[in-house]
Amino acid sequence: MKRNPSLFHSIRFLISLSCLVFFSSCSPDQEQSAQSNKQMADLIFLGDNIITMDGFNADSVAVIGDRIAYVGNGEDVLQFRGGYTRVIELGDQALLPGFIDAHGHFGAVAVYSALLDLSSPPVGEMESIDDIVAAIRDWINDNDLPEGALVYGYGYDDSLLAERRHPNRDDLDKASVSHPIVLRHVSGHLAASNSVTLENYQINSSTPDPAGGVIRRRMGSNEPDGVMEETAMALLPATGDLLDENLGWDLRREAADIYASYGITTIQESNVSTSYVEALKKEATTEPFAVDIVAYIMGNPLSDDELSEVNIDTDYTGGVRIGGVKFTLDGSPQGRTAWMSRPYDAGPPGAEESYSGYASYDPDAYRVRIDRLLSRGVPVLAHANGDEAIELMIDGIEGAISGRALPDHRSVIIHAQLIRPDQLDRVRDLGIVPSYYAAHPFFWGDWHRLSFGDDRANFISPLRATIDRGIPFTVHNDSPIVPPNIMRLLSISVNRLTRSGYVLGPDQRVTVEEALYSVTQGAAYQYFEEDEKGSIEVGKRADFVVLEKNPLAINPIDLDSISIVETFARGKSVYKNSEFN
Repeated sequence: MKRNPSLFHSIRFLISLSCLVFFSSCSPDQEQSAQSNKQMADLIFLGDNIITMDGFNADSVAVIGDRIAYVGNGEDVLQFRGGYTRVIELGDQALLPGFIDAHGHFGAVAVYSALLDLSSPPVGEMESIDDIVAAIRDWINDNDLPEGALVYGYGYDDSLLAERRHPNRDDLDKASVSHPIVLRHVSGHLAASNSVTLENYQINSSTPDPAGGVIRRRMGSNEPDGVMEETAMALLPATGDLLDENLGWDLRREAADIYASYGITTIQESNVSTSYVEALKKEATTEPFAVDIVAYIMGNPLSDDELSEVNIDTDYTGGVRIGGVKFTLDGSPQGRTAWMSRPYDAGPPGAEESYSGYASYDPDAYRVRIDRLLSRGVPVLAHANGDEAIELMIDGIEGAISGRALPDHRSVIIHAQLIRPDQLDRVRDLGIVPSYYAAHPFFWGDWHRLSFGDDRANFISPLRATIDRGIPFTVHNDSPIVPPNIMRLLSISVNRLTRSGYVLGPDQRVTVEEALYSVTQGAAYQYFEEDEKGSIEVGKRADFVVLEKNPLAINPIDLDSISIVETFARGKSVYKNSEFN
């Protein structure tokens, strides 16, 4: 049975407004569970820094199998201790529910680990287009790539390069004229290519812009300059051409380990096909994934008949399930393709003063499809960054549920970067969950001030305004765009410091407790899994993260310096930091 949403809101307010409400003893239900359960624990945690996230103050937790068997105080937990019980005395370390990835692309994290990383600091080392050209040359030489072999890089960021522009075909021709080269922008919404790639894929002056995309052209002509926006990227070769099947599965196993190293016990796999998810499940039946993976089928390219065949899974298969469908309605603010109701203050090169981005998907098709999916009870995520795309997302939900009692649909606005206050009111009234790309203030806050002006930039990822309205919410890294570093994500959510040290929207900062809510209880609610995950309670899944320090007891500016000590999923250790052995 799912938790009553109004009760959920009340619980969240207890956390957000009172920090954490602590009680001195175990609840009656927990005491009864402790007395009636005669099995011995596999794990016992002891310490003064157990953050249950449900308002209960505990100093001991016992785990049997994959379930939490006891949460309480004093020595009662010792009744669960057996000869094989692992007892963990936390000391100054903190125990929290396992972190939940509210949005990301698990498979892309896997694939990108085998590609050329062209990220700028602090993720990578690229500071100029010359650095990128040199890195491509080194990649070709170090990997002894024959002529004609595809070079695929990712993560370049025009906002952080010295030239403040995208590398074009002329730049990339300096790296090689005998290897096709494709570079994915850090946003994932643009790509750059060299001349041989354009020739091989017959992209030329007569190639029209596809619906929902733009082929950038040389100034004063129709000749492509090598940079593709949004759906135009589909004209270029994909990463799937690079990896054989066995390597791909090895990389996915390694990617699950990467997530676990950041304390994440539930991962999102978004923008995928049904055939891929079936293959993922088949792999999971051979060897279950150590952590949970929730997949969302990409709705944009599917026909109506194909969409009608998408069904959600109520149970995991080897740690994998289908959670719903995702649509992408616009682009990215850092790529300056987000769809806005007002023009950009500074748009892409050559853009007219009236430029306001654009839709990357047919609005009418979205309205029809969201109606059909919600009527079947299929959860929907909709990528919407600009306020005009957000308006479309909200309108679609409103139309789908009009004339009937508000269903517990929990449709999610993915990113919701430039949401307006009036839109937040509608989000609250319609039961929509915003999942904020809250890493943006640090990574692109200074860039957004140029793109949108301070009035709009300061309201990006408005967590405080969301909490004040009593709206359940989550935050995410959108990995691999940003590494799945939850502690850094929490730090940015709390402090909102840009790279230059500017506080982007100081009135939208939140407390550490509220930020933790977004990656535990809030994310569990978003996934309809609040009865299983998100807090340390008897009967819930034994998913935990052990932190080096209690995040509630330090200066919030130091949040991102806290190390992950160990991660547990389904009661088993899935990551252990060697520095803390």
